[in-house]
Amino acid sequence: MMYRFWQICIISIFTVCLGCQTSRFRAQDYQQLNEKYDVVIRRDIRGVPHVLGETDADTAFGFAYAQAEDHWELLERYMPFYRGEAAIREGIDGAAVDYLVKWLELRETLDDKYASDLSPQTRAFVQAFADGFNFYGAKHPDLVDESIFPITPQDVVMGFMLRHLLFYGFENTVIEVNKPTRQRDISKKNTTVSQNFNNREVIISGLPIGSNAFAISPKYSTEGATRIAINSHQPLTGPVAWYEAHLQSKTGLNVMGGLFPGQPMVSVGFTENLAWGATVNNPDLVDVYVLTINPDDKNQYLVDGEWKELRRRKIHLTVKLLGFLPWPVTREGLYSIHGPVMRTKHGTYAIRYAGMGEIRQIEQWYRMNRATNFDQWYDAMSMMSFASFNFVYADKTGNIMFVHNSLTPKRDPNYDWQQYLPGDDSALIWTDTLPFAQLPKVVNPSSGYIHSANQTPFAVSAEQDNPKPEDFEPSHGFQTVMTNRAHRGLELFRELGPLSKQQFIDIKHDKFYSKSTSYVAYLDKIARTTFTEPLLIEAQKVLVDWDLGTDIENRGAALGTCVLIASERDQHRDSHTNGQVTALLHKCASQLYKATGSLTPKWGEVNRHIRGELNLPVGGGPDVLRAVYGTGLEENGYLTNVSGDGLYYVVSWESDGSMNVLGVHPFGSATLDEKSPHFADQAQDYVDEVMHDPLFLDQMLQGNIALEYRPGERE
Repeated sequence: MMYRFWQICIISIFTVCLGCQTSRFRAQDYQQLNEKYDVVIRRDIRGVPHVLGETDADTAFGFAYAQAEDHWELLERYMPFYRGEAAIREGIDGAAVDYLVKWLELRETLDDKYASDLSPQTRAFVQAFADGFNFYGAKHPDLVDESIFPITPQDVVMGFMLRHLLFYGFENTVIEVNKPTRQRDISKKNTTVSQNFNNREVIISGLPIGSNAFAISPKYSTEGATRIAINSHQPLTGPVAWYEAHLQSKTGLNVMGGLFPGQPMVSVGFTENLAWGATVNNPDLVDVYVLTINPDDKNQYLVDGEWKELRRRKIHLTVKLLGFLPWPVTREGLYSIHGPVMRTKHGTYAIRYAGMGEIRQIEQWYRMNRATNFDQWYDAMSMMSFASFNFVYADKTGNIMFVHNSLTPKRDPNYDWQQYLPGDDSALIWTDTLPFAQLPKVVNPSSGYIHSANQTPFAVSAEQDNPKPEDFEPSHGFQTVMTNRAHRGLELFRELGPLSKQQFIDIKHDKFYSKSTSYVAYLDKIARTTFTEPLLIEAQKVLVDWDLGTDIENRGAALGTCVLIASERDQHRDSHTNGQVTALLHKCASQLYKATGSLTPKWGEVNRHIRGELNLPVGGGPDVLRAVYGTGLEENGYLTNVSGDGLYYVVSWESDGSMNVLGVHPFGSATLDEKSPHFADQAQDYVDEVMHDPLFLDQMLQGNIALEYRPGERE
């Protein structure tokens, strides 16, 4: 028996390795790629790459090479995820994503539509980007794992396809359906439609993320300027942390901003004429159908009175076991006319989701990056290849806009789509989505301001300018709740405007909770509760005296933020008994006292921004406009800033038409190299809230270039 086990192991290893050898990377085939592209990489005094190419494709080649220099290990680790090959490297942790990629047939969709759905210009851009990675690999065989080469344009596009699914939380539905029991009822026709949508803050890899983006038109500026704050919140390190770059070609591309490692273009940023920020939204984009299975044939399901065959295929995975052993695994893939199917102990379910068959995300980003005016940017957005994200826009001519972008299905309003759907009625299998013109949006509001902070799309400006909920069907599933950042920002806009430039910047750095925020009311519940334990009596007084601020000198923020986070996470907080209130406060108070020896430490002593040898106090906190999310209090005695405010900008066009940009990165342009001078050279400015010119304009860049070279010349 043991002999047979090891025989299988040896065969498995041989089979996997033999399969790898079929596409070995031949470095010599890529050594001369730089001769095909005309591009220079200019590193500024902060190490940020400003890539200038003769054509857009030339720029893409140089940009990939610059990215590889800055964070190759990150790119190398996550490239296999886009191929459904992560489990062979990551073990069980990668198997779930591999299965998702293959079960949803993402690669098959991409291969089928790549030539038809992407323009020749986009394909040339992505090909050049892949060439840049391959050239880096050819030049640095000692630094790369050659088994992941060659990198293809399809690998790059797959990164967009997979990230979009994860950003709007598709995997949460899969997890829910696979729970031990059925989690929702099956909706019946003409039932009351639920308004209780999932409005919790989006979480990626266990870290809460949000985002802020707000803009004012000249009428709301004391200086007659148009301004926009671009402030998307992400983890500060890892594959979805912001990386800063400037992409320019002599054929019209000129854009700067933030993107995730491995992306060939800017996700949030600005050109000479316009700028945009993105905030995560939470539309209802996934529906679950309960299939009626033939009792005599488990592979048949009922639709419109007829039995249909489930399409079946084998899904092959290779999982690394025991840290070294590649183990082949085969799973069943099932599909109905609704979408991919899962069998469970409590039923067979089909899943239909927004963006099925969509590969053009990269095409839309490219068009947005190249847009030179409002009409071009609006047309790019009208492609509607993005499943989610809010966008806030501003431009040189004074236009501002908010759009709650989503691929919202056109659903039968007679059903409650927050429940599961009967799978036997083909009329419920939606095929169309709301057109861009019908999505909630605000264009050039009379108030002169827009503020997006992951809240409902029906409260992003002054009341008279907001979209009206009654104009949309409940079945569209638009979120209905407010974040603290939304409440607080809108309050400041109403109270302070018109705004000076400094007031606009101060709103970005505001550190207070709003009394209008639902979970802040939990402090009143604590104030009304009678406690007997001295620790809790003291904690109650701290919270009663707290001004709801999170500046570094604040002595109520450490306890206050703990209580607010705990109450926000409990959807039943409003009905808490005295015992539950006591338990929640006791947990926060005891944790804080154990970690710091006090209930009133200065917030800056607890809230820290850490990079290498730097350990700095930082103001801000969870769900305030100066968003800082920390972890590790119990382990370290302080919180380490891990998510929230990352790279952010304030972009302005003054009344005379001149452009002004300020920005800061939480650490620096060297994402992984601790020996680089740019590993933490912006950290002090970040905690001091000092922004600098990112050197986008040529007259600012000249004189501030530290290094200029063609790809491959530095070796």
